[in-house]
Amino acid sequence: MESEVPAAHVWKPEHLRLAVNAAGVALWAWNVETDAFTMDERGFALWGLAWRETVTFEELSAHIHPADRDRVRSAFEATRAIQGRYETDFRINVGDEIRWISGRGQGDDVGMVDGTMFGIFLDVTGRKNAEEGHELLAGEMSHRVKNLITIATGLTAITSRAAASTVDMARELTERLSALGRAHDLVRPLPNNQGKAALLGDLLTVLLAPYDDLGAFKGRIRVAVDRMGVGEGAATGLALVIHELATNSMKYGALSDPGGTLDLSTADAGNDIVLTWVETGGPKVLMPEAEEGFGSKLVRRSVAGQLGGSISYAWEETGVVVTLRMDRKRLAT
Repeated sequence: MESEVPAAHVWKPEHLRLAVNAAGVALWAWNVETDAFTMDERGFALWGLAWRETVTFEELSAHIHPADRDRVRSAFEATRAIQGRYETDFRINVGDEIRWISGRGQGDDVGMVDGTMFGIFLDVTGRKNAEEGHELLAGEMSHRVKNLITIATGLTAITSRAAASTVDMARELTERLSALGRAHDLVRPLPNNQGKAALLGDLLTVLLAPYDDLGAFKGRIRVAVDRMGVGEGAATGLALVIHELATNSMKYGALSDPGGTLDLSTADAGNDIVLTWVETGGPKVLMPEAEEGFGSKLVRRSVAGQLGGSISYAWEETGVVVTLRMDRKRLAT
């Protein structure tokens, strides 16, 4: 007995529309002779515009992010000469929101009807944000690894000068590297339900412990802050900032000198808490002439985004003074 072969599905126009809606596809048509541009309702909604029969390419261009506008214009003008399919990703401004759009179509006038080309728009904001997050993470990890290597090198040199024997050197270096590892753990986010953050003073003490006792005396890092809790969300951002400041101090500031000291204190500023980082006794410091590096940009981003505050630097003759202003409510969450 012959098996029955299921009949092929017959696609109907309403089925196509269901598939397009399910995929979040917006349809567009562009008359290359008149510059008339039309889209379906999803397309106008994607661009944040009220629906109408046509919109010119010039009118749409006004909503394209200024940094992408010329590139997109050139790309669309070149589509007629492109062989095969093309894809152009760009940003648009919809009120205060920035969306990433992917424009796709067929080049070389393939499928053109009466001077009109056809294609689609896709909202790829989620994918682009994820890509930017991955790039930031990769850059951050590279930056941290370089810093850790620099710190480990400095710890080795300091320990070798102070240790009386190779056994003492191995023990002291292991202890210091272990302390550095504990502090580094606080710089990365923890998965859900893996503990709560500590008091501000305890958190700062743990973070700075690897950098203490590396000079002429122990206790050259002094922490005198108000008693307040730091939430899990803010702990990562604050840890990253302190880790970066301490790394820079060990490279160029007070912690690079055996007699240098570091004092941290807090002051009440209404809805904000102000943490002051004061270095003394180190080499003479000068305001950097070069453009901000990755570490400095990462610090500013963390302070603004995770702590709801700001950070400023004063390059005093006695040492750098850093003022970190944080939102109290943000710090506690």
